[in-house]
Amino acid sequence: MTVLVSGGAGYIGGHMVLNLADRGEPVAVLDNLSTGFRWSVPREVPLVVADAGDFEAVLAAIRAHNVRSIIHFAARIVVPESMADPLGYYLANTVKTRTLIAAAVAGGVKEFIFSSTAAVYGEASLEPLSESHAPMPVSPYGTSKWMSEMMLRDAAAAHGFRYAVLRYFNVAGADPRGRYGQSSPAATHLIKVASQAALGQRSHMEVFGQDYPTPDGTCVRDYIHVSDLAEAHWSALSHLRSGGASVLVNAGYGKGYSVRQVIDTIRNLSGVDFEVRQGPRRPGDPASIVANADKLRHDLGWQPKLDNLATIIGHALDWEREMVRRAGT
Repeated sequence: MTVLVSGGAGYIGGHMVLNLADRGEPVAVLDNLSTGFRWSVPREVPLVVADAGDFEAVLAAIRAHNVRSIIHFAARIVVPESMADPLGYYLANTVKTRTLIAAAVAGGVKEFIFSSTAAVYGEASLEPLSESHAPMPVSPYGTSKWMSEMMLRDAAAAHGFRYAVLRYFNVAGADPRGRYGQSSPAATHLIKVASQAALGQRSHMEVFGQDYPTPDGTCVRDYIHVSDLAEAHWSALSHLRSGGASVLVNAGYGKGYSVRQVIDTIRNLSGVDFEVRQGPRRPGDPASIVANADKLRHDLGWQPKLDNLATIIGHALDWEREMVRRAGT
């Protein structure tokens, strides 16, 4: 029985595919390649080039590859962009997820794992954030994911499949074996942008907001290594396969780092004092978000192996160097 990974040619989904393939798990990828990369999918892994919102194509893939489980990553993920294009985000993240769930029901899928986000919590007043904290998203991105969580919950209750929702925090890093990393040149992730600045791929980078109620005035985030996050999804899938109940968990490390701390670490590791410019706050950016991930660790048995900011950034820098090398060949 196969695991279908939607968005499996993208950054996080691609690391999930590597995790499954490394285990010898039958896996197939569904991706429209709008932001993903065909070359990132291992040759032995079937790639279905189709949109998650195409019911017939998804159902055909489920039947053709004998899919039992779906791990759904395909989405739009940029908070400021969602403020400018809310309807686009509700289409990509909510409407298309509804279609994917419908195809999963029609195809008899037994386990469905959904890639959600800490953005559902919004401007949280308590930290670290536990799953009991009431969702109050402040961006269409966060709302689009929360709506999808509710659809998944209700569909599972009505149609008898089980699910896991992982609300994850800031994902960064790259495959420790150097096979894949964040490859989109237009990516807005802090560690990606700062790494590009350190390697001369950008003339400078910008810090958005210096007057937040945090120790140094810049936003604080809980950074989780992408390979540890893939392992968290595997833990969730193993839980469901063994008969465990549907579950919603945070995925983070439970510690936060400010924008300035991240920049300082990248400067130290790269040895480059790249230019940093100060910019205004961006709409939809909470001051601080840090996870309480006890439920993931204790209930699902997840054990992170790369829980270190320097390790995360080191792997990200290594991947950026690899991207520079490939561009020059």
